Amino acid sequence: MTDNFQDLKIMVIDDSKTIRRTAETLLQKAGCTVSTATDGFDALAKIADTRPDIIFVDIMMPRLDGYQTCALIKNNSAFRETPVIMLSSKDGLFDKAKGRIVGSDEYLTKPFSKEELLGAIRQHMAS
Repeated sequence: MTDNFQDLKIMVIDDSKTIRRTAETLLQKAGCTVSTATDGFDALAKIADTRPDIIFVDIMMPRLDGYQTCALIKNNSAFRETPVIMLSSKDGLFDKAKGRIVGSDEYLTKPFSKEELLGAIRQHMAS
């Protein structure tokens, strides 16, 4: 089964240039259109313009962390249905629970594999 990620718009929000670049490369190879943001403020300004289908957001970021960013996205009626997938270097139950509370749809632990990244997208495009 081949995945068709053509025309999918994905946003990756992470203060790590390495993570942004890795995710962007993997997603572009899969056919996605990728936009990136360095933090929550940067992302909120871009989301309205790019209208992504799925948003990946790092939890630990300066200024506006992933939880706050996710809550702001989910509180906006235009983006409430947009899947938000949290990225974290910690695989903690507390982080996962807190992510659920603010409305995140999934949680990936860094470093993530290409399979995990595409699997998360596949899961949310099917639903």
